[in-house]
Amino acid sequence: MKILLDFLPIIVFFVVYKVSGDIILATAVLIPATLAQMAYTWFKTHKIEKMQLVTLALVILLGGATVLFQDKTFIQWKPTIVNWLFGIAFLGSHFIGSKTVVQRLMESSIELAQQTWRRLNLGWVAFFAGMGVLNLVVAYGFSEDTWVNFKLFGMLGLTLLFILAQGVYISKHLPQQHKQD
Repeated sequence: MKILLDFLPIIVFFVVYKVSGDIILATAVLIPATLAQMAYTWFKTHKIEKMQLVTLALVILLGGATVLFQDKTFIQWKPTIVNWLFGIAFLGSHFIGSKTVVQRLMESSIELAQQTWRRLNLGWVAFFAGMGVLNLVVAYGFSEDTWVNFKLFGMLGLTLLFILAQGVYISKHLPQQHKQD
């Protein structure tokens, strides 16, 4: 349910764009859809994750600029900025604190060597950097319609493939007792 809720604003953006063919209108609808998602999340859990706050701020800032200036460039840069900010945060965790972001998120479920946690985290840094670049390649090298499709299906698909690859990597680095369970 949480994953559907997280993707709801982008699904609304996608549907409005596909029905209207108007990226400015789709962006104008994305802003209140994202605000409604945050309000619902707050109502249900009484907390908002930092990642959600960053996304909300960028949707309001870049989405607002898109609508105000009638220029799709701002909203097309949003996925790149989000990915690069996450990449910087994950990279920063190598130098700040005793644990990487990936370790903090997963260590309650998985036991791995410190070096493995660091490699996993660096994998996410590279993934976020690459996704940011790829978003710009699609935004500037292909049609608007292709970019909208890529934003929903391409980015989601690549993220799922990367998660699967990380799962394979993790399975090869689990302590022996976990592999036999």
